[in-house]
Amino acid sequence: MNDKLERDVTYVKSVGPKKAEVLARVGIKTVYDLLQYCPRDYVDLSEPSEIRTVTPNDERSYVIRGRIASKLPPSHIRKGMTLCKAVVTDDTDDITLTLFNQEYTFANLREGDDVVLYGKVTGNTFRREMSSPLIFPANTPDLIIPVYPLTNGLTQNAIRKAVKSALDLVEGEVEDVMPPAVRESAAMCTQYYAWENVHFPKSMIGAHEARRRLIFDELFVHSLAIGYTRSLDNVYNSCPMEPVTFHRFEDVLPFKLTTAQKKALVDIATGLCGKRRMNRLLQGDVGSGKTAVAAGAAYFAFMNGYQSCMMAPTEILAAQHYKTFRTLLEPLGIRVGLLTGSLTPKNKRAVQESAAAGELDCLIGTHALFSENTAFKRLGLVMTDEQHRFGVEQRAALSAKGSDPHRLTMSATPIPRTLALIFYGDLEISVLDELPEGRMPVATYAVTGRVRERAYGFVKKQLDMGHQGYIVCPAVDESGLDIIDAKSYYEKLARGAFADYRLGLLHGRMNGAEKEEVMELFKAGEIDLLVATTVIEVGVDVPNATIIVIENADRFGLSQLHQLRGRVGRGGHESFCVLITDNTSPDNVKRMKTISSTTDGFRIAEEDLKLRGPGDFFGTNQHGLPTFKIADLTRDVNLLETAQKLSKRFLDADPRLEKPENAVLRELVGKIVEGAAEMN
Repeated sequence: MNDKLERDVTYVKSVGPKKAEVLARVGIKTVYDLLQYCPRDYVDLSEPSEIRTVTPNDERSYVIRGRIASKLPPSHIRKGMTLCKAVVTDDTDDITLTLFNQEYTFANLREGDDVVLYGKVTGNTFRREMSSPLIFPANTPDLIIPVYPLTNGLTQNAIRKAVKSALDLVEGEVEDVMPPAVRESAAMCTQYYAWENVHFPKSMIGAHEARRRLIFDELFVHSLAIGYTRSLDNVYNSCPMEPVTFHRFEDVLPFKLTTAQKKALVDIATGLCGKRRMNRLLQGDVGSGKTAVAAGAAYFAFMNGYQSCMMAPTEILAAQHYKTFRTLLEPLGIRVGLLTGSLTPKNKRAVQESAAAGELDCLIGTHALFSENTAFKRLGLVMTDEQHRFGVEQRAALSAKGSDPHRLTMSATPIPRTLALIFYGDLEISVLDELPEGRMPVATYAVTGRVRERAYGFVKKQLDMGHQGYIVCPAVDESGLDIIDAKSYYEKLARGAFADYRLGLLHGRMNGAEKEEVMELFKAGEIDLLVATTVIEVGVDVPNATIIVIENADRFGLSQLHQLRGRVGRGGHESFCVLITDNTSPDNVKRMKTISSTTDGFRIAEEDLKLRGPGDFFGTNQHGLPTFKIADLTRDVNLLETAQKLSKRFLDADPRLEKPENAVLRELVGKIVEGAAEMN
């Protein structure tokens, strides 16, 4: 990279040490950072509105060109707050300009001066007002003004002045980071043009092209980083397998595989028999049959003389997988074991010894799988369920139990393809987009707390028919907030509305044995109604459950609501989900309509991504998920796909970015790879 670009931002004329400290708060430390700091919006001064035509209290902001007709003396409305007012006219009407604590700006406004204002208009048709708008001289040479994100001590003029100096500093010396062939294939402008026009555009078309180029740069470099990491991880297949048909496996199944499941098994078999270690994601909506595919993968490994293991995030899910795998695999002579933290030391040691001696062909477990005392005789396949719940180091520790075993990771969280390209860019992906025969969609209704008693009656009707149900609360204990908690809600229902039914309580603070006991009672039909937290979100499978009520539904993301809803409708019976929320804001009403109108998890995930953003898509800020400064994964999917395609083609020609002309790209990729390693 050009030396001037890497210099400290104080190298820019007009940026001293104090201003550099302020710029550092918004991530600007170098000249390059300053040029990459994009405006959040633009003010187009070329098309002002007449004052008489603007609509007060509208959502939009207006550009108004007028003159200062009069100024009122500043008034001190309270301690530390000064109010300044002026009347601006454009001969069609007047508008009041209001400034708070901006005495310096107000003093520089003179009666008779022509100005341009930009901001929201409040008031009414007879008295319009603009509070703290952006103010420009009428003779401003630039008709399109960038508007930057600010912090305390930083002004729009200060950033514009610094950026102008930075552009003058590097003009004629910018080495374009994008190779010409890539730039031409993506139809992108040059780098200097992008910087010049994103900050000082002559037209909105120029601003759009500039921003498009900078967004593409960010996505392309990230795509290169994923591909580069993948090339480093492109491990030779040290557990080679031979093709095996799945006929015997399918013959023992109590159901018929869907077309999507069969295709996924073919993908997995191809990967296990390839020249390189398989690293595949199996992604499927709630109830799409991922466990059966994973069992098929374990069968394939067994037929080739290899052991397999599966790690689940909770003991409940691990125990459930263990039972399913035993049902499907033991008739084929495959020995399945379970290893969890709640086992007694004696039992845990016995399981570990059996795995090490090769007496177990498939081992299901939780974090206990990657303890030092767990070993395998010939581990060939490592499977991870809900992989985003495990850190990179944990997954690597499990893989280290064998000699570079193949990897199959699974996720029941439908992930939009935009997010999948970024988050799982280093994996091959198989998608289960069909539901097994007999699986019925769950009817979903969103209601307010005023009809809670009616909802109880509906639940009782299902229980009286011999079915079971869930009531989900967002908290375990009382929090002091207006949130329903599981413990007190359970006690209230047991003493009141559901006193004649058998209730159970399940939450994350219970130890493994307690949770297992409650789930066993529920599965055995000895509990009619289970009051729980989101501990039931993943994997809990009780076919007789037909009703789920989710309290404070506005406290959950759409994808999480979809996961919870997936706990019912698993047994071929007509099933229902009732969402109770008193939040009637427009955004929440829209969310409730979305979840009530579709059971397509991928469509719901797309909407969830738009509403919550990628950083919080998984419920917490996901480790390893990049933070983009310019790109928006909900908006820039087409550019992302182009970047992915061109980065792959580019890496095919230079997998390790070793060519001299790619030195700058290698440097940028290196920063991303190092940053991801630090996060994980």
